[in-house]
Amino acid sequence: MLDIKLIRENPEKINELLKRRNPDLSIDKVIEIDSERRKVQTEADELRAKRKSESQKIGMMKKNGENTDSIQEEVRQLGDKIKELEEKQIELDNNQKTLLLHIPNIPDETTPIGTSENDNPTIKTWGEPTKFDFEFKPHWDLCEEKKLVDFERGVKLSQSRFILYRGQGAKLERAIIQFFLDLHTKEHGYEEILPPFMANASTMTGTGQLPKFKEDMYKCVDEDLYLIPTAEVPVTNIYSGEILSEDDLPKYMTAYTPCFRREAGSAGKDTRGLIRVHQFNKVEMVKLTTPESSPEEHEKLTQNAEKCLELLGLPYRRVALCTADIGFSANKCFDLEVWMPSYNTYKEISSCSNFGDYQARRANIRYKTKDGKTRFVHTLNGSGLAVGRTFAAIVENFQQEDGTIIIPEVLRKYMETDKI
Repeated sequence: MLDIKLIRENPEKINELLKRRNPDLSIDKVIEIDSERRKVQTEADELRAKRKSESQKIGMMKKNGENTDSIQEEVRQLGDKIKELEEKQIELDNNQKTLLLHIPNIPDETTPIGTSENDNPTIKTWGEPTKFDFEFKPHWDLCEEKKLVDFERGVKLSQSRFILYRGQGAKLERAIIQFFLDLHTKEHGYEEILPPFMANASTMTGTGQLPKFKEDMYKCVDEDLYLIPTAEVPVTNIYSGEILSEDDLPKYMTAYTPCFRREAGSAGKDTRGLIRVHQFNKVEMVKLTTPESSPEEHEKLTQNAEKCLELLGLPYRRVALCTADIGFSANKCFDLEVWMPSYNTYKEISSCSNFGDYQARRANIRYKTKDGKTRFVHTLNGSGLAVGRTFAAIVENFQQEDGTIIIPEVLRKYMETDKI
């Protein structure tokens, strides 16, 4: 969440940055509640000081044999008033925290200003969009023909937008996961994590999924547990409530997990195939860094995700998300988009985000500097990569006229074949 001290000191600047995201955003209500809360706190402090003074006076009066009934009644009334003010302060604290939990991060000054995804500038492209001299097929048709995915039985077992991989399809999915994990752990220096696939509300709040996006979550009835929407949630929160040493930073962690998303606001979008489903596999990269190193680490994380696509030979582009398109908790984000022939355009396959101290403040992840000061870490994450979309991109881009699908060279040792 945003730093209340920063809001107090720079309300105009914070408002200006928030309005780059959305003209309707404002921290005015937070300032109003904060002012009232501080006023109540000051009044309570003054009454506590008065009660202490009067209590000391009672002791002296009793020592001198004086009647203290009147002053004792006054002290009792002071206590009642203090309790009333304390309850009011707790109420205002809770109201302020609730407001702050619903306010997104302020965008970084270098985040492009825009009003929609159409304002996202392209930073780089790699490879040329795949061209075919035969009538190519979309991945959903190829997956059915090759019996890689059984869409119909996936729906039967669960509901729409749940996927059943089988045979060579299941093996390809597993091969992609293993390739990503091997690349990130052996070449990019990440520690492999296998976290729980369910998280409690506190953990979901730490990374910003709750309370804002509750309708997109799958929740267990009668339990404080949610199916995770991404490994970002448990992995970032590994160190919640802890104080690390500066020597421990940066921390690089990578994890494979299934991801569960209700996609409540996506009715009618990408209804066919593997692009938008309720359960999908993903390999995530997470970093905890010092504030000074986070911009550099953000660039390196993005390059780690790009390396996955380059080694697979998949054409992609990097775009910088504008202020209207960055995620709720992010202050800066690069999207990697892979070329998908069936759409005749690029589709997002990774979002690489820097959150500054926004998530760390919510999850209370701090570190002690070499000079003994305690500060919040900066958190970063990015998909490395979304596995189902990688699967779809491979099937589409490497299909051949004879109906076979060429397996990228880096996956052949896992697949034990060079084509399907």
